[in-house]
Amino acid sequence: MIRKKINSDNENFIGCWNINNPELCKDIIDFFENNTQLHIKGNVTSGENNIKKTTDITIFPNDIKKKKFNIFKNFFNELHKCYVDYQLQWPFLKENIKILDIPAFNIQRYNPGDHFSTLHCERDSPITMHRVFAWMTYLNDIKSENGRTHFSHYNVKIQPEIGKTLIWPAEWTHAHSGEVLKTEVKYILTGWLCLPIK
Repeated sequence: MIRKKINSDNENFIGCWNINNPELCKDIIDFFENNTQLHIKGNVTSGENNIKKTTDITIFPNDIKKKKFNIFKNFFNELHKCYVDYQLQWPFLKENIKILDIPAFNIQRYNPGDHFSTLHCERDSPITMHRVFAWMTYLNDIKSENGRTHFSHYNVKIQPEIGKTLIWPAEWTHAHSGEVLKTEVKYILTGWLCLPIK
């Protein structure tokens, strides 16, 4: 895991790393393509279906216990290293937010024309109030300047690169959108770090 700097004039609380394991990223793409029976049309918490166009696989915590899903244990070892480094950058987190869970998460494929182009945040309703952070790992490179993630309040645009991993606050302060992908296919793995629900 290598910490990366995001070009920005202001502090933005967007952590960025390269997990430096392209084989793992490729294996997750293969898992996606080899399990077409799990594919669903991408959706959002509100149920609106016109603001996001993706093909997803949703993976639930209990799935990770099955041998078929072992690859994600390897991924979460990498993600944990990123979050520990994020805590080093912001010691308040280690002292004040002791436990976070990872609920269901998604692998997403964006074909040409696909997007999540509506400006949105990850904590915007009573049913998402337990979300503290969002995380995302790009599973492949996008060479053209489209398909980037845009954090509009900070004028930050993130170019997809294999293994690049982001962690950012779920609040409205980090509203973001995904540019329409014009020519390539993009894969991401994404989810949330949440306060435990009892």
